[in-house]
Amino acid sequence: MEFINIEDKNAFENFYRTFQFYFKSLYKEPYREIILLCIGTDRSTGDSLGPLTGHKLKPLLRNKAHVFGTLEDPLHAKNIIDVLKEIRNTFYMPFTIAIDASLGSLKHVGHISIGKGPIKPGAGVSKELPPVGDMFVTGIVNISGFMEYMVLQNTRLRTVMKMADIIAAGVFRTITEISEKSKVRA
Repeated sequence: MEFINIEDKNAFENFYRTFQFYFKSLYKEPYREIILLCIGTDRSTGDSLGPLTGHKLKPLLRNKAHVFGTLEDPLHAKNIIDVLKEIRNTFYMPFTIAIDASLGSLKHVGHISIGKGPIKPGAGVSKELPPVGDMFVTGIVNISGFMEYMVLQNTRLRTVMKMADIIAAGVFRTITEISEKSKVRA
């Protein structure tokens, strides 16, 4: 797992290179469908990272990837199991990227983490949901440990927006490059 500080002057480039590295090392089949699971709700500032990122990516990735979770149609604890069933019934072994907000240690607040394997959405607020993702991107939006719901409600929108901008731009650039290379090979 890698951490990118959003306040670093090279934050976008660091995110893009790290995301691209993980994506290329895990996404082996160039014609496999790509699914973005942008998890969260717009009813909580701290938990809106997923829907904000999905909102930015959905129009950009038309015909390149499938985006679940936007401001208009969020992917959250109440509907994620149904959406996962829909994905299983519609796509054959898709490559899934889970994007979600998280709480963490004070030293990691304001960092984006990227890693291999699934995440457990809702874990920070004690929800039992299935693990999702072949890889993940999480934004550590605030500190964990006490009154998590209140902490998420009192997260700075600027932090979440900056993370969403960096993530959306890096994911878009990577998937566009991969899709262009696939077209050349086809």
